[in-house]
Amino acid sequence: METQKPSISPLRQRMIEDMRMRKFGEKTQLDYVRAVRKFAQYLGRSPDTASIEDLRNYQLHLVDKGTSPASLNAAISGLKFFFNTTLDQPERVAKMQPVHLPRKLPVILSPEEVKRLIAAAGNLKHQTALALAYATGLRVNEVVALKIGDIDSQRMTLRVEQGKGQKDRYALLSPVLLERLRVWWRVARAQGKMLDGGWLFPGQNPVRHLSARQLNRAIHAAADEAGIEKHISMHSLRHAFATHLLEQKVDIRLIQVLLGHKKLETTALYAQVATDILREVVSPLEKLNSA
Repeated sequence: METQKPSISPLRQRMIEDMRMRKFGEKTQLDYVRAVRKFAQYLGRSPDTASIEDLRNYQLHLVDKGTSPASLNAAISGLKFFFNTTLDQPERVAKMQPVHLPRKLPVILSPEEVKRLIAAAGNLKHQTALALAYATGLRVNEVVALKIGDIDSQRMTLRVEQGKGQKDRYALLSPVLLERLRVWWRVARAQGKMLDGGWLFPGQNPVRHLSARQLNRAIHAAADEAGIEKHISMHSLRHAFATHLLEQKVDIRLIQVLLGHKKLETTALYAQVATDILREVVSPLEKLNSA
């Protein structure tokens, strides 16, 4: 007996089609649909019947129950798309404005901690993926989406296809990383885990790539194994990449390009956590003592 999939309402289907037309990423689509679904659950009826007051009360409800600023803004973005685009009724969400996100400095791993972390990963695939993330500064979704054909050993680059913002770019491919990738390729091929022209980091089924969630679980397990108590994620390796390059006196504009940042001020955040640079600054108090 076949199991029937739950039917999708015409309204949700239209919203999904509106997002597909604009080539929204899969994660964005899931987040927006989830935002509208949660609002409908709060409302107790179809979301297209909501009034301006209903939406105001819902935002207050989210604030009162302690929703984080990032989650609150995600909910507002999803609802704004639904009312602005799918329903063509922007006046209903005109007063829903995103809240200010407090800017926190990222947790930075030292080079020694990165070395321990990579070594503590549970298997060669995870070790190679963590090493690649640190060596290139790629986001976790960009790491898992790499294919074998994205490696250009002649030009010593990695092609990042449709990264954040649906933009292609090239990442740094160092000789040490290239050798690690070759070792991983030989082992994975010998074990029948890697298909011709397939994913660089295949999942259990090599037709699909390793998921970002699986890689995040792997880094948490590696941190526990390595005795690293800092609260980290895969993004911590991207932070470490940028900070360590800055401490090596690499031009911040080049780091901006390698990270794929649109704005220089986003990259400039790392100047606040590059402790080697801070240690080079001579305090004015020292000048007083030497006078």
